[in-house]
Amino acid sequence: MPKMENDSEAKQGKGSVKYEDSLEGVISQISFDENGLVPALVQDIKSGKVLMLAYMNEESIKKTLKERVVYYYSRSRQKLWKKGETSGNIQYLKGLYCDCDKDSLLVLVEQVGAACHTGSYSCFFNPIFNLAVKEGEDAQDTPDTEKVIGELYDVISQRKHSPVQGSYTSYLFDEGLDKILKKVGEESSEVIIAAKNGAKEEMVGEISDLIYHLLVLMVSQNLTIPDVAKELERRRK
Repeated sequence: MPKMENDSEAKQGKGSVKYEDSLEGVISQISFDENGLVPALVQDIKSGKVLMLAYMNEESIKKTLKERVVYYYSRSRQKLWKKGETSGNIQYLKGLYCDCDKDSLLVLVEQVGAACHTGSYSCFFNPIFNLAVKEGEDAQDTPDTEKVIGELYDVISQRKHSPVQGSYTSYLFDEGLDKILKKVGEESSEVIIAAKNGAKEEMVGEISDLIYHLLVLMVSQNLTIPDVAKELERRRK
């Protein structure tokens, strides 16, 4: 009988495929433009929201796949950049897909903190047209709760990363965690007092204040709304 190859020999045999070879094969399928770039649409795997649009080249794709954190190519600076390298808002790679023409990419990520350089969770926060409101409903009478809270979170994030003089939110971030925690405690007490007094209109105001300060706390600790939503969904199940 012929002698069987051991595992180490088998791995080095002609039928084996090295990781570098398979990676080259994947990249060879992508249709880069004349500058060696391909557009990459980035989506949060937790919330399903589109976060940003960036560009990748061969080197950034290789580093992304090897390190499992996302790298892009900056057209303005003409250099590779690791998302979150300075801000800490890293994107952990969860999936990478080509479209049908293989000339654009979908990058599924686990986003740490905000994706946008403005401090917003997503770069796509400027509405132009929205058909999300059901026919016959008055958008002013039935506000989109998720949209309202999400936009407030985005504004708070912007104040953290781009402080505005005279802004109360910027003031809270300047004062630090202890001040933010103190305000959360104060607003919690005021909600309780309003509830004990049976003052519903006052409760609405106090609960709004509490939600706002909780969002400030979340932003200060790099927690996102999807982080909380995921935990609530887990508990519901």
